[in-house]
Amino acid sequence: MAESLQASPLPLWLPGLSEGEKAVFLAALWQRISSRERGLSALWITPGAYQAERVYLQLSGLLPEEQVKLFPALDTMPSEEARPSLELTGRRLAALTRLALGRPTIVVAPVDAVAARLIPVERFRALPLPVRVGASLSLETLPERLVAMGYQRVTRVDSPGLFAIRGDIVDVFPVGVPDPIRIELFGDEVDSIRRFHPTHQRSTDHLHEVIIPPALEHPLPDGDRTAGLDRIREAWAEQAQRLERLGRPDAAEGARRRAALHGDRLSRGELFDGMAQYLAFFYPELGTLLDYVGQGLVILDEPDHVKDRLTQWHQEMGEQLTQKLEAGRALPTEMDLFLEWPELLDRARQHHLLCLSGLNKRLRELEPSRSHRIELRTPDLYHGRMEPLARQVRRWTRDGNRVLLVLATEERAQRVVEGLREQEVPAVYASTVVDELKAGNAVVTLGTLHSGFIYGDLKLVVLSDLEVIGQTKRRRRRATFHTDDEGAHLDSLADLRPGDYVVHVNHGIGRYLGLETLEVGGIHKDYLVVEYAGNDKLYVPTDQLDLLQKYIGADGQPPRIYKLGGNEWARVKKRVKESVREMAEGLLKLYAARESVKGFQFSPDTVWQAEFEDAFPYEETPDQLRAIEEVKRDMERDRPMDRLLCGDVGFGKTEVAIRSAFKAVMDGKQVAVLVPTTILAQQHLRTFRERFERYPVKIEMLSRFQTAAEQKQVLEGLKTGAVDIVIGTHRLLSNDVVFKDLGLVVVDEEQRFGVAQKERLKELRTEVDVLTLSATPIPRTLHMALVGVRDMSVIETPPEDRTPVRTYVIEYDPETIREAILRELAREGQVYFVYNHVQSIERKAKELQELVPEARIAVAHGQMDEHRLERVMLDFLEREYDVLVCTTIIETGMDIANVNTLIVWDADRMGLAQLYQLRGRVGRSNRVAYAYFTYRPEKILSEDAEKRLQALREFTDLGSGFKIAMRDLEIRGAGNLLGPEQHGFIASVGFELYTRLLAESIRELKGTTEAQPPEPVLDLNVDAYVTDTYVSDAQQKVEIYKKVVGIRSLQEADELADELVDRFGDPPEPVLNLLAVARVKVLARELGIASVNAQGDRVAVRWHEGLRLPYERLLPVTRKHRGRVTVLPGRSSQIVIRRQGLSDRDLLRLLEDLLGDLRESWPLASGQ
Repeated sequence: MAESLQASPLPLWLPGLSEGEKAVFLAALWQRISSRERGLSALWITPGAYQAERVYLQLSGLLPEEQVKLFPALDTMPSEEARPSLELTGRRLAALTRLALGRPTIVVAPVDAVAARLIPVERFRALPLPVRVGASLSLETLPERLVAMGYQRVTRVDSPGLFAIRGDIVDVFPVGVPDPIRIELFGDEVDSIRRFHPTHQRSTDHLHEVIIPPALEHPLPDGDRTAGLDRIREAWAEQAQRLERLGRPDAAEGARRRAALHGDRLSRGELFDGMAQYLAFFYPELGTLLDYVGQGLVILDEPDHVKDRLTQWHQEMGEQLTQKLEAGRALPTEMDLFLEWPELLDRARQHHLLCLSGLNKRLRELEPSRSHRIELRTPDLYHGRMEPLARQVRRWTRDGNRVLLVLATEERAQRVVEGLREQEVPAVYASTVVDELKAGNAVVTLGTLHSGFIYGDLKLVVLSDLEVIGQTKRRRRRATFHTDDEGAHLDSLADLRPGDYVVHVNHGIGRYLGLETLEVGGIHKDYLVVEYAGNDKLYVPTDQLDLLQKYIGADGQPPRIYKLGGNEWARVKKRVKESVREMAEGLLKLYAARESVKGFQFSPDTVWQAEFEDAFPYEETPDQLRAIEEVKRDMERDRPMDRLLCGDVGFGKTEVAIRSAFKAVMDGKQVAVLVPTTILAQQHLRTFRERFERYPVKIEMLSRFQTAAEQKQVLEGLKTGAVDIVIGTHRLLSNDVVFKDLGLVVVDEEQRFGVAQKERLKELRTEVDVLTLSATPIPRTLHMALVGVRDMSVIETPPEDRTPVRTYVIEYDPETIREAILRELAREGQVYFVYNHVQSIERKAKELQELVPEARIAVAHGQMDEHRLERVMLDFLEREYDVLVCTTIIETGMDIANVNTLIVWDADRMGLAQLYQLRGRVGRSNRVAYAYFTYRPEKILSEDAEKRLQALREFTDLGSGFKIAMRDLEIRGAGNLLGPEQHGFIASVGFELYTRLLAESIRELKGTTEAQPPEPVLDLNVDAYVTDTYVSDAQQKVEIYKKVVGIRSLQEADELADELVDRFGDPPEPVLNLLAVARVKVLARELGIASVNAQGDRVAVRWHEGLRLPYERLLPVTRKHRGRVTVLPGRSSQIVIRRQGLSDRDLLRLLEDLLGDLRESWPLASGQ
């Protein structure tokens, strides 16, 4: 086939192939072709984004990952002032970079992505920056080059598109890759290239070479742009005149304003959203993705569908452009930026063209052509039965066939390899199949394949999950870059900026003013300056950083600032401590009571349980698996379970509940699933029934929306045991609901139930197993504080195959909103329009109805009658309406997969956590979802709102905005968990101090507190601080000081020293002194030393009271340091060091050496 393709210029048809067969054949064919012709690439064109994603997943399981790239469409018109997410931009740029540099790659793209014109390939080829160890790289020109490539200069690099330069170290986070890169230079030569982790900033591994792609697709052209600018101004002037003639003066004025604004920005060389519309004005001829493929192979997947989709897409784009032209918001030339079908086909025919079709259906435009029919057979289904599968594999391999089993998860793959080997079939597991797949071999690999096949002519057998297990499983797509996998969202002093509120443990809440270096007697020291009431200032030395925390309140309100030296703070702290202790006592009593109650002990997992869990169509996240194990372990104990499961929306909590419900039903027990709203009950009913459809389990719903007869029937079924699982609202807690044998209660969002219902649940907790689900995450510090008091499981890992929601922050513009709604309606989806003003919500809905008469619009808000509200919600769920104009009531508990566009009015007036949760309501299916956060046009935004909106753009990609949103959410979660009465206490002392007091109270009550000797006090009069020349950024300095204060062992001191060298280069003397002081403190702590004080030219080392050193242990030390170290006669609790003639470094070395010797000779010092 490879020879046939390359021998003739005519298109080659491959009819009759299924989706999985196409992927396997193309992977094999491309490998054959690229092994002959080095550097050859291929472009696989699909009708739509969903097919492209599926093909990409299948190919990336069969070929080396770096050789398969997805090129998604931008989904917005070039003139739209909306920025695509970094996830999407990264994927596109990674594909373009590999193609432009001639690296062999298969690029999979939907036809609308292929139709959009790009900058010429020769221009793009000059953009990526290859960096190689030993090559030269100039630090003088590098910043300018990276900025021209679209990168932004910052002090700390933690998300894509950023770079930082510190001395000879360059940190850059290339778009489209999972990890940032650290380049270390020696002069102008690249000394080393290392990957580093975006959270803890430590290098992970070394690279020999890296290619930094541009961070934007459409950079401004080099050289003089005057001619292009003149043409743009001319085009806008003509458009304005045309609009005047049509009697649209407002639109004409808008066109002139746009011309002036954009012309000004372009002349200054400024990059902005929407500048792609001007590409044709600067480049005489534009390129397309087909040009980037060079002489490579082009694959048309279902050409008739590709043609139909492109024709339809062109029509949609034309309609959108017409509206924008009439509003003075676009130029007629914009449509020229897209290829039409005849031109695209003409360009595709200039390559080796392969057409794939499930049916033998050819396109007239592609004649003359050739055809190559492949005869395939469908394999049998084995449904996880290993013996018949092994028998058949043995037969195939004996006959000289190559057998490939492609499975979705590593667990499945390993299980099948072991199963085959137990049946004496020599199967091998391989991450890439190319080398292993030989005649007579059986190879198991990871991948996503729709179905398997048998190809007799090639002696090739391919089996997928469908044949081996009986159902497919979606493999999780890797995130394009690291998320914060450490879960440390609430890092108290991270992101501490001047103006933030802080809590000093001893002095209370003040305002942080910044970091200040003071010089006293020739010694430099850094202090954090905190301002209190009456403009009093407190200078906190950096070695007392553990007494200071960033104030994180419970409701985002500014706290009260205390007076320095007053008694009020001590009183507040005492009151909080008493309340926290009382709560801790209650929790401990409850826990102890539950431990003593006998409950039902569920049996270990059955074969059915394993089969049921394997039928879950997604690969579980590690957090999810851990939570499932914890829940099952509780169920198998002989006391009632009471476990809280926290996790963000869509992180897989429902599946944990479903598996526990299955386990309960297998032991003959009934399950009640309690939810706060009828809508949720309806949704859970649907989910549960789908998962249980292959099992004889009866699942019913109980809610007010049922007739009396229906309710009676369900109640009867619960009483007789005919109903196994019931899902309902608090109606389930009524007295007339009687179970035959209730074993498990699952409670969703308990904080949304009333007091009476919560009391009834409290009773249930001592009788049956209870699993509570909460969509609000909780802070890790709180989770740790409550270990052993409250059983909790936390799911922190997002499922990676959730397509990121494309988030746009824009001025509210009726035309853009109309386009967004019509786009969603065109794919039969639904829209949330969030409008948080109840008094005028009906007026807004009417306005929208006039704007989009094609849409069926409903209104929902919290002040509506409860029955009416639920009716509207249910009708929306049943797709009776297209657009729901609502307040933020959809923020929690709505899970409608068909809603994939969210529009938020006045987004600048909402909190980040709220916006983050609202955005979580869309993107719950395999479709691309859109979120438009809008603010009113011409509105001057406050600095806070500006920051919030910028953060919103960033949290598109889990950047710093995500962390802020997570922090707000976690505080909300903490309030939900601890109850409303604790809310005020959290606000009065700040979250971190509150958690610290809670943890202390629990330890005291459990009797696990160990008496700690006071910390050694060091006052050495040495220059020990982080200099501005070494680290210029105050935030990073605070971060370093915090780590120094946290050092508890010599190993940790060494690790921090390595980290500083890695991140900032070789430390200057004051920084080395700082680390040495930390090492001396570690040794002093271990030896029971109270203080090390410099007094004139002497340094006194004193032990804690009552701790005396055996004199014979001191002798060797005084001999070794004769003349420097003396022990005062009769006072072996003190050593004096003569400092005269010693530099700071020498003194610290001497102290470290001396204390190290003492530790060696007297290891039990602190205990004697």
